[in-house]
Amino acid sequence: MAGNPQFFSPQQVSELLPWPELISAIEQILHVEGAHAPERTVHTVPDANGNDAALLMKPGWVAGDVIAIKAVTFFPDNGALDLPTINAGVLLFSGANGTLLGACDGNELTTRRTAAASAVAAKRLARADAKRLLVVGTGALSPMTALAHCAVRDYDIVDVWGRDNDKALRVSNSLVAENIPARVADDLDAAVTEADVITCVTGATSPLVKGALLKDGAHVDLIGSFTPEMRESDDDVVRRAAVFADTRSDGIIAGDLAQPIAAGIITVDDIVADLAELATGAHKGRTSDDQITMFKSAGFALEDVAAAKLVFTAGRDPGA
Repeated sequence: MAGNPQFFSPQQVSELLPWPELISAIEQILHVEGAHAPERTVHTVPDANGNDAALLMKPGWVAGDVIAIKAVTFFPDNGALDLPTINAGVLLFSGANGTLLGACDGNELTTRRTAAASAVAAKRLARADAKRLLVVGTGALSPMTALAHCAVRDYDIVDVWGRDNDKALRVSNSLVAENIPARVADDLDAAVTEADVITCVTGATSPLVKGALLKDGAHVDLIGSFTPEMRESDDDVVRRAAVFADTRSDGIIAGDLAQPIAAGIITVDDIVADLAELATGAHKGRTSDDQITMFKSAGFALEDVAAAKLVFTAGRDPGA
């Protein structure tokens, strides 16, 4: 990878990150000894009206290969302006000599790598014969998680539930257009009882998925929560499930783990393994067909590094 820096648009990022290759790239980077992701940094930044916005920076690298940094802005008042509240970009540098390779849109990259990371976990945690997937939420991640999960399991039914039925129908229709057997679920509790895999991509601050309703052998994938106040699952989920996280340090910040830990229901030691331990085989994942499993995704920088490297490797203009 050498030459003049290039920029990849959201559309290009989407085209350059097909699910099988992206899932494989994330799995592979977790095997690399020189791969490292230091702690992210967050800064409060006043917006034009004097309100608090935020700047988040997440670096990561593979020694001697590539260095990436994702910068993310969070402007909570943007919704009223019909603008996205979260915007991101990724810079990629050579790990051999530090030269700038280029930049790419970070929103599309983040959405796709987040969904792909959950699929990496589901390959090891969902039953091999899982046939029914439930997607809880109707935002940008909703169709992405369905597509990523369908890349690692063959589902007969993909239910989509949301508080807004019209939005759920739009997600369902977009999946049908991708040859996914999707439909709208009107009753969340009923859909939970029937699901083999449940993936949650919401901004909920009170639990949506009830652990008492989970069937034996179910896998629960929790993506949406990233603060202690946000929560998609209740205490019964962590009571019944073997708990996994992409990283322990970030996973315990989210309410799905932070709140039951604070209440003494579980401890950090109850997190069985992280994504690297699953991907490398240090932990074998699911141990029986009846076991209920839970994966808490918080997102970490090595996923961004893997995705960004794949974009630049696949899309690099040899003449640039």
